[in-house]
Amino acid sequence: MAKRFLSENNIAFEEVNIDIQPDAIDWLKEQGFQSVPVITSDATTVVGFRPDQLKQLAS
Repeated sequence: MAKRFLSENNIAFEEVNIDIQPDAIDWLKEQGFQSVPVITSDATTVVGFRPDQLKQLAS
């Protein structure tokens, strides 16, 4: 859902698939995240599918 939302709202993103890149799981755990998706930008981090917060990334 998050990937589709970002695409439909023309928000550029780079996908990191933890099934393909399992080392990304270690990074997520080190950062304290316990669920996915985790969407990061220079200014903010959004955990979970939060359309209200994701819209702010387009600003």
